[in-house]
Amino acid sequence: MVTGLPTQPSLRRLKAFGIRPNHALGQNFLIDSNILGVIGREAELGPDDVCLEVGGGLGVLSEHLAARAAHVHVVELDRALEPALRDALDAHPNTTLHLADALDLDLRALDPPPTKVVANLPYGIAATAILRTLEELPDATRWVAMVQREVGERFAARPGSAAYGVPSVLAQLAAEVRVLRAVARTVFHPVPNVDSVLVGLRRTGAAADPRLRRVVQGAFAHRRKALPRSLELAGVASRTDARAALERLGLAADVRAERLAPDQFRALAVELAR
Repeated sequence: MVTGLPTQPSLRRLKAFGIRPNHALGQNFLIDSNILGVIGREAELGPDDVCLEVGGGLGVLSEHLAARAAHVHVVELDRALEPALRDALDAHPNTTLHLADALDLDLRALDPPPTKVVANLPYGIAATAILRTLEELPDATRWVAMVQREVGERFAARPGSAAYGVPSVLAQLAAEVRVLRAVARTVFHPVPNVDSVLVGLRRTGAAADPRLRRVVQGAFAHRRKALPRSLELAGVASRTDARAALERLGLAADVRAERLAPDQFRALAVELAR
């Protein structure tokens, strides 16, 4: 029997279940429960919400969500964390634990379907997870995620900035994106060597279709080159066709990708398909 356990749930479960953070999986567990209230308020949780949490960890956010939402889907790759997660979730019948890779899980099959994505995302998959949920969870309207600062800034970046790129455009085509606040490194164990932020997304429309995604990715594939040349090198469109499409939109034929706003990429994809 383990005695003298800490009262904070994450610290208690670390000790009670003999868990050591897996650095290969980028595990940094939340150990400051004060941040949970901030996350919950930003997520605007309501009794009818169905939450998807990617990276359940030690369950401290999971149980916070479960007490405030209709249902919570908790996804965790590391099976060594199952006892800690069961300890957190067994008291909440409105939860489903998915021991799986979030990038392989069939998100469209989740029942009930998520309306919000709230998570302390593993750093290595944060950008991919956000973009995938935007595409595959059409009923989701709000995202609040803990991510590495650079990832959050990239999603919220505006045209013309150095951080503006494929993630910025694809996210902003479907949602309003904001960096909500910086997060102190001390809320995690182990303390990470990178800064984190809470990033928030509010859906404004459908995610980019495959044709539009291909145009966006091709446009930034060679971002130092003019957009028509980059699209040509990426095999998306000939330079001649791309230049003509840009001119029909009233844009310079030699513009670079980072100068186009998300809606202009949508219009460009339509023109290129003509």
